[in-house]
Amino acid sequence: MTPSGKTWLVRGGVTLAALAIALALWWLLKPAALSAGIVSGNGRIEAVEVDVSAKSPGRISAILVDEGAFVKAGQVVAHMDTDVLLAQQAEAEAKLAQAINAIQITESQVVQQQANRAAAQAATRQREAELGAARKRLARSATLAKEGATPVQERDDNEAQVKGAVAAVEAARAQVAAADAAMTTARNQVIGAHANVDAVRATIQRIEADIRDSELKAPIDGRVQYRVAQPGEVVAGGGRVLNLVNLGDVYMTFFLPETAVGKVAIGSDVRIVLDAAQDMVIPAKVSFVSDVAQFTPKTVETASERQKLMFRVKAQIDRRLLERYITQVKTGLPGLAYVRIDPKVAWPDKLAVKVPQ
Repeated sequence: MTPSGKTWLVRGGVTLAALAIALALWWLLKPAALSAGIVSGNGRIEAVEVDVSAKSPGRISAILVDEGAFVKAGQVVAHMDTDVLLAQQAEAEAKLAQAINAIQITESQVVQQQANRAAAQAATRQREAELGAARKRLARSATLAKEGATPVQERDDNEAQVKGAVAAVEAARAQVAAADAAMTTARNQVIGAHANVDAVRATIQRIEADIRDSELKAPIDGRVQYRVAQPGEVVAGGGRVLNLVNLGDVYMTFFLPETAVGKVAIGSDVRIVLDAAQDMVIPAKVSFVSDVAQFTPKTVETASERQKLMFRVKAQIDRRLLERYITQVKTGLPGLAYVRIDPKVAWPDKLAVKVPQ
């Protein structure tokens, strides 16, 4: 055999040996086949994200937390500038003082109009008494004038006095009516002044609420994922300042084929194995199964095409487990989700729950 032939023989033997070793390693390391009652799908760990936003437009004066920090619900995480709101509050408080003073003025006007009405009523009674006396004098003088005991002129004078007394009574009654109208107006002014006070107080309460809302608070327990804005920036109403991850609401989203998802029920047991921590097996429960297929062809004609349909499934991790390992929870990690679609099938040993102690 020539030297070149021996060289090719050696190379061929080495190649075959390498292939044999690779095949042996693959056979030893390949995952055991799943039971018929368990299906799996690739997925990624996700969590509910919550934005901390400014209620009203304004300038960010300070952000109190850094990215990656853990925050508690109700914790102040940022401040908005309140100079304009404080000026509006001072203006509203001054208006409130004016409105309260207006109530006192209008109430004194009511008292004054009540006094005017009482005086007008007294004047009316006096004029009515004078009218009665004048009518009596007229009646006596008219009788005496017929008998010739008194001059006719006296009777005419008494008649004129009666007419004057009638006019005086009518004028006095008109004054009473005017006093009544003035008093009604004064009372309405009192009601308006009270309403104005209520309106100004409501304005102050609104401004105080805006001042409280200028302290941006975390709505949930979670971790700061990133800053959307920075101190000194002006944001619009509803503008995002921080993004939080709710580490108490973590799940894996994965996809299963149509042939398997039809057997998955809400609450089915799930085991999650992450690529970054394959020695851990995390328990979860199916919390959502999409009723709409993903990657669906517009027209599905054959059984092979129907088997290509993929449905989105969510596996929720228990909140109590998340709280125990809150500092280790990370989102975005890929892995495998195993779903037990047959409750009678036992989990294999490799999928027994394994979490850090």
